[in-house]
Amino acid sequence: MKSWISGETPGIDHLQQNQIDIPEPDAGTLLVKVSYGAMNFSDLLMIAEEYQVRPPRPFTPGQELSGIVEQVPAGSSFKPGDRVASKVLWGAFADYALVRADMAIPIPPSIDLATAAALPVVYVTALVALDHCAKTSPKARVLVHAAAGGIGLAAVEVAKARGATVIATASSPKKLALAKAHGADHGINYGDADWVDQVKAATDGRGADIIVDPVGGQIGEDSLRCIATDGVYLIVGFASGKMPKLAPHRLLLKRASAKGVYWNHDTDAKMLQQVTSDMTGLLADGKLNPVISHQYDFNDLPTALDDLANRRATGKNLLDINP
Repeated sequence: MKSWISGETPGIDHLQQNQIDIPEPDAGTLLVKVSYGAMNFSDLLMIAEEYQVRPPRPFTPGQELSGIVEQVPAGSSFKPGDRVASKVLWGAFADYALVRADMAIPIPPSIDLATAAALPVVYVTALVALDHCAKTSPKARVLVHAAAGGIGLAAVEVAKARGATVIATASSPKKLALAKAHGADHGINYGDADWVDQVKAATDGRGADIIVDPVGGQIGEDSLRCIATDGVYLIVGFASGKMPKLAPHRLLLKRASAKGVYWNHDTDAKMLQQVTSDMTGLLADGKLNPVISHQYDFNDLPTALDDLANRRATGKNLLDINP
């Protein structure tokens, strides 16, 4: 099968295509013919060998996919021909991938496979963040940074589905318009010097009860200047390339907390079953509408990842593998 390979030298400039053996499924995995691979910022980190998960090199990158089940283990609830989406540890950017049966998400007929590829990482993360790491209620005022990105748009939609007032930040009017089209009540350019004051004004001076931050860096540090009393600052990622140096006195004075957003199928199986059920329900109700920014030809993976790294995308980027 054709596959992208990250070899001994890290970095997207060193990715290569190769022909490798189709993987052999075991008792706990499905063999899936991949239709689409979806890109995440963590792919960039993993390829650069800067992520917490470091596969043995060489490896096939890609942590999110949709496709058609080809082989199943005995006694599986899945069957050949089923359409699934899934997070994988790595291996999505290839013709075939192994998917853990307990991580596979059945895709209803109403959802196409391109849309399905955008679900397993960003929407699960948004639901874990807003339903489990924080308890989003209709009274909550939720600030979402990078609100036109994959995680950001998902968080805007989930927060709005829970009835919250949503304040979106992004780097351009076009991106803010997209966030508003997906439910944001207020749009603020975080390139403005006074964006913190704008958040306070949008919340009648109270500040944000929940802050969803996939950016980090200075944006994360300044976020504590507009957090509400008893607020929760949710650390989702570091797309800026820098980890924020959080000022503990700001948390202390607002009785606020900073919490990491993390989930793992080995330790969070029960929670993720609930999240998957909730996500399916919200999709059926039309409250989640994933945005596919661009679909790239299989040969164009390095370009696609460079666009992601340089924030030239909104929503999700997909790699067309066997569309």
